[in-house]
Amino acid sequence: MSGDSFKDDLLAEIPNLRAFAASLSGSVSLADDLVQETLLRAWSNSDKFRAGTSLRAWLFTILRNIYYSHYRKRAREVQDTDGAYSSRLAVTGDQESHLDLADFRKALATLPPEQREVLTMIGASGLSYEEAADICGVAIGTIKSRLNRARTKLAHLLSIDHAADRESDEEDAAQEGEFASPDLSRRV
Repeated sequence: MSGDSFKDDLLAEIPNLRAFAASLSGSVSLADDLVQETLLRAWSNSDKFRAGTSLRAWLFTILRNIYYSHYRKRAREVQDTDGAYSSRLAVTGDQESHLDLADFRKALATLPPEQREVLTMIGASGLSYEEAADICGVAIGTIKSRLNRARTKLAHLLSIDHAADRESDEEDAAQEGEFASPDLSRRV
C-alpha cells in the first residue's frame, strides 16, 4: 500500500475511531487523545499492516490496546487532588550526580596506572584480592597497598572522609585472618 493511499485511508477512519474511543472512554477529550495516539502508532507501524486486511479492525485493535494500557496504568495511580501526597515528596536534582561523576573521572585519571588498575579491578569489576594479584603478577599485600593508596588519594582529591572505608577494609582483612595494621599497609 502506498504512503498516500495509507494516509488517505487513515484519515477516512478518524470519525469511526473517535466514535469508538468515545464509547470506550466516556470522554470526548480522552477520545481525541486516544485517536491521536492510535494514528501515530499506526503511521509509525504502517509497514506491519497487511494489505487486503481490514484497516478499521487493525486501527480499532490499536486503539483498544492503548485504552486498556492507560486504564491499567490509572488503576495503579493515586489521586492527589488536594496535593497532600505530592507535598510530602522531595526529589533531589540529578545535576550534581553528573558533575560528581565528571569529578571522579578527573580524579581517577590522576592516579598512577597501577593504582587505577587495581581500583578498577576490585572496586568496579568486583574481583577478589587474589584474582587481582594473579592478573597483575604481584603479591596480595601489594594489591591491598595499591588499593589503599588509590582510595586514600581519591578521597583526598574528592574531599571525602575516607576513615569509614579504611575501617571496613580492616574488618574484611580481620575476617580473612590477614589483618595488617594501617601503618604497615602504608609502608608496602
